[in-house]
Amino acid sequence: MDTPALSSLELQRYARHIVLPEIGGPGQQKLKKARVLVIGAGGLGTPVLQYLAAAGVGTLGIVDDDSVSLSNLQRQVIHTTGSVGDAKTESAAAAIAGINPHVVVETHAFRLDSDNAAALIGRYDVVVDGSDNFATRYLAADQCAAARKPLVSAAVGRFDGSLTVLKPYEKNANGKANPSYRNLFPAPPPDGLIPSCAEAGIVGALTGILGSLQAMEVIKLICGIGEPLVGRLLLYDALTARFETIRY
Repeated sequence: MDTPALSSLELQRYARHIVLPEIGGPGQQKLKKARVLVIGAGGLGTPVLQYLAAAGVGTLGIVDDDSVSLSNLQRQVIHTTGSVGDAKTESAAAAIAGINPHVVVETHAFRLDSDNAAALIGRYDVVVDGSDNFATRYLAADQCAAARKPLVSAAVGRFDGSLTVLKPYEKNANGKANPSYRNLFPAPPPDGLIPSCAEAGIVGALTGILGSLQAMEVIKLICGIGEPLVGRLLLYDALTARFETIRY
């Protein structure tokens, strides 16, 4: 596929990227060419979608079967009071159009499941998991591994969060296969062990921090810069303002 040219308006819009030697014009063209699927237009998906749209990712896919509720607005800031009751995919798409008209949005108003995951994931270059349940996380991880697609996966709870990048289909510098999601979490916890955010609560700004970090990892993957969190788990404790990174 031909490398997409940047218009004069895009050159102005992305000027702060283009002056970065690590990104520059070629990196911005890679962003414009990229197709990213975001699973969930909720707490994590909100900042991912906002920052990837602002960064100039050419095509953003959103898969979510939920509608906007008033209790979402405390953290899912891509939605507004006026969008309560609307499908999250449509609300998010409208917001993205306001952020960056150069971005194409593909909405998938259904739940990711075993029947549609392979076909949907196969259409994108990078996948971001912003889901809120283990079944979807394992499904996304398994399908991304099978399709050889990088997955940026995060999770949050009350005042803490975690983030990693999964590329188990590649080998590391030592010639060993990168770890998979199931290497990190061999089995999901028993049902009911981990309360939902509706039951336990969550600080809205926390999802903004982890989602923004997910967006940063996506930009690194697309542009081929830095060291993505492959084989590393980033842990964040909001109450102590502490970041830790562990290898697995």
